[in-house]
Amino acid sequence: QVQLVESGGGLVRPGGSLRLSCVASGRTRYINRMGWYRQAPGKQRELVATITSTGVTNYADSVMGRFTISRDNAKNTLYLQMDSVKPEDTAVYYCNADSTYGAAVESTGRTDWGKGTLVTISS
Repeated sequence: QVQLVESGGGLVRPGGSLRLSCVASGRTRYINRMGWYRQAPGKQRELVATITSTGVTNYADSVMGRFTISRDNAKNTLYLQMDSVKPEDTAVYYCNADSTYGAAVESTGRTDWGKGTLVTISS
């Protein structure tokens, strides 16, 4: 079981920058992939970016080239650097962690979520 707490959300002007952080606690040694998801008003939750324990990243097309996901495993912290933000980036941003337990043939996994942090892009 992993607990995730996001921070860094707030009001930012279009074109500005913001960095979100997510601190993980609990059974962090079993975390494999971590990611950021977002949910805009009236829309479904969507993937923003993910990063594996070895640093392999994946980005949604909508944020490619503008956002950067990273993690500091020693600090159990996930980051999302948001640059050149747009009004359509406005959403609640959620931190996610996928964990795997046990040997491959009998492994179990689980996904944990933070409660989210609100990012508003407005002039």
